[in-house]
Amino acid sequence: MHTKKIFALMTILALGACAGTDNDISVERSLPEIYTTAYAEFNDENYDAAAAEFLHAETQYPSSPWAADALVMAAYSYYMDEDFAGAILAADRFMRFHPGHRDVPYMLYLRGMCYYRQVSDVRREPGMSAYALQQFQQLVDRFPNSEYAENAKNKIIILKNYVAGKAMYSARADMARENWPSAISRLQSVVQSAQETVMTPEALYRLTECYTAIGLPEQAYGYAEMLRLNFPDNDWTKKLDKKPADFESGTEQK
Repeated sequence: MHTKKIFALMTILALGACAGTDNDISVERSLPEIYTTAYAEFNDENYDAAAAEFLHAETQYPSSPWAADALVMAAYSYYMDEDFAGAILAADRFMRFHPGHRDVPYMLYLRGMCYYRQVSDVRREPGMSAYALQQFQQLVDRFPNSEYAENAKNKIIILKNYVAGKAMYSARADMARENWPSAISRLQSVVQSAQETVMTPEALYRLTECYTAIGLPEQAYGYAEMLRLNFPDNDWTKKLDKKPADFESGTEQK
């Protein structure tokens, strides 16, 4: 990803090293030395060591034009090591000190991927999904023409389906316990905030069931019509139309 930057960096740093004078401030290691070690560790897949070296380059030479790139590579190294917490911290530092840098879209994407890869099973609390959605949505909104935007859009769809799936799982459990208010609240959240997901038709169908169960036929009918209008050929619509004629009136015996 940063191959061209690497060659340019080493060339510039080599020239800078040759131009040094006796009046230069003495430091533990020169920037070229740190970068050489960092990339050697990275190429050997010692990502944690590489990240540490890149961070050392950034903290030792914060005014260098390569400080931002060092943070990018530190975050990427941590990500490759599956140290998502470390990657996020490095990305946060980058965003704080280099908010106008050309690599901001990439860092938003990388930060989103750190959260995305920590999304758990649909039956568990989503947790990281909201953070991942936030990062990907910010990337799409701020940099719609970025090379990472299309991938971010795909991830947004996947995450919204995940969140909707979690809500549906909980709603079904509420319905099994006849906890109708909680089920209705969860189902409405799917309809309102995840309309483009595959879960929406089932959510509408389940809402007709919930409102029928509590004796509110007008609401049940409204959601049934919404299902028929928006998803005329969906399996849940076909299932709805197979129900007894008095289903939406609230007189069906369960």
